[in-house]
Amino acid sequence: MIQFISTVNKAVNDFIWGVPAMICIIGVGLYLSIGTRFIQVRKFGYAIRSTIGRMFRKKESSDGAMTPFQAACTAVAATVGTGKIAGVAGAIAIGGPGAVFWMWCSAFLGMCTKFAEVTLAVHFRERNSAGDLVGGPMYYIKNGLSPKWRWLAYAYSLFGVLTVFGTGNATQVNTITTAIDSALLNYDLLTQKQLPTFHLTAGIVIAILVGLVLLGGVKRIGNVTEKLVPFMALLYVLLALGVVILNAKSIPVVFTAIIGGAFTPNAFTGGLIGSFFLSLKKGVSRGIFSNEAGLGTGSIAHACADTRKPVKQGLFGIFEVFSDTMVICTLTALVILCSGVPIEYGQAAGAALTISGFTSTYGSWVSIFTAIAMCCFAFSTIIGWGLYGARCIEFLISPKIIKPFMVVYALVAIVGATMDLGLLWEIADTFNGLMAIPNLVALFLLSGTVVKLTQDYFADEG
Repeated sequence: MIQFISTVNKAVNDFIWGVPAMICIIGVGLYLSIGTRFIQVRKFGYAIRSTIGRMFRKKESSDGAMTPFQAACTAVAATVGTGKIAGVAGAIAIGGPGAVFWMWCSAFLGMCTKFAEVTLAVHFRERNSAGDLVGGPMYYIKNGLSPKWRWLAYAYSLFGVLTVFGTGNATQVNTITTAIDSALLNYDLLTQKQLPTFHLTAGIVIAILVGLVLLGGVKRIGNVTEKLVPFMALLYVLLALGVVILNAKSIPVVFTAIIGGAFTPNAFTGGLIGSFFLSLKKGVSRGIFSNEAGLGTGSIAHACADTRKPVKQGLFGIFEVFSDTMVICTLTALVILCSGVPIEYGQAAGAALTISGFTSTYGSWVSIFTAIAMCCFAFSTIIGWGLYGARCIEFLISPKIIKPFMVVYALVAIVGATMDLGLLWEIADTFNGLMAIPNLVALFLLSGTVVKLTQDYFADEG
């Protein structure tokens, strides 16, 4: 039965993340970029000033919602999970160094895609029966398109609920326990025989922590993420920059491999990877999983922001994709490629490859810091996706189901800590792709609204 599910899932996954997906993702991003006259380039400086400037304002929200910065941190929290460490490593191993180039290309268009998602989410949001601001793809489909498209909103929400348990929780918890295992085993603080008991204990502790944060509501989620995200991002960036600086002599060769490998992968992987499309596919898909541009999930958090200007909040989308993919993911790629660690091209790879890049430069002691970073990354992702799942199931059923959902979602952490999640990750990967379809359709149909809102905002700003 498991083999049958795996076979069916692989067939669906290959189709979803095949040529049609590449055309839709790149096509919609390009279409929105042209419509907004490439706002990600034209207003890049303005976007950075507007977003970074708001980060240092400690103004409380007026009605119990999130501040714009807290909303941004919650969205970033859900994207800075293990995809930054494991996802980039997997893209390079299977697609070659050239996958990084296509990751950059997807991020360039993704900046405009996510700008559009956030802008629409804030513009078409509403208040639920509890008085909370709610929004996201299901709401801009419901409130922005005609009733004949309402089924797209329900499809998006259904795929969202199915995805959060795997992508947002179980796989992240599994990564936390794996990272801690590595650090403790390195220092003989844990034996192989003790691992099952440790995993169960860790799963219970994580479930309690997740439950305490999520059951505290939107405001508590915002308070946790605004403190956790800057810390973990700074720690990771400093460690990664150190690896790059210490291996600076390799940088010219690495960039040659990235750019040249995008078009002739076999020339830089010893012939083990010769497919141009494989490099393109891995770069684009890993880029999307990293920054969520095209999935629409980040806009769910942004819809909670205490702001009356959709476009101004939308600028956070540009900043997030830039900092996520162009900065953090690029640093991860450079850690792997500059450190010179062996890469088994054509073979699946994960966090271990990235960690080996750090340890080969600093020594085994750095495993403690990478474990801390990975724990922060994964925990923040669990929190962010918990909010996404709650909003999706609320849209499908009612706000009354949110607290029971949060309890079940928290308990999944125990499953993630104690089970092999290979197939679950593959299925979640497929549902992630399914989520993108209704969102991309909606973005295309509502592109005129994005253009008008953008023009009106900047006309008022002068």
